Amino acid sequence: MCIAFPGKILTIGEDNVAVIDISGTRREVSLDIIDEPVAVGDYVICHAGFAIQRLDEEVALEKLSFLKELIENEIY
Repeated sequence: MCIAFPGKILTIGEDNVAVIDISGTRREVSLDIIDEPVAVGDYVICHAGFAIQRLDEEVALEKLSFLKELIENEIY
């Protein structure tokens, strides 16, 4: 099973690679296959090193809260 995580874009480099924050963890992701334009501050769903979809901030925060709850309650 694969899980895609929402992350907030912190920076976007010239090489179309963004640094994102996922609950305090920073990762680099490629923006080469995302479905629409994004900017610093946007939330994106990421999988296997690629941003694949832009998310509304409210939805992203809801998903991150749910993932945090799963981890805290060891429901996985």
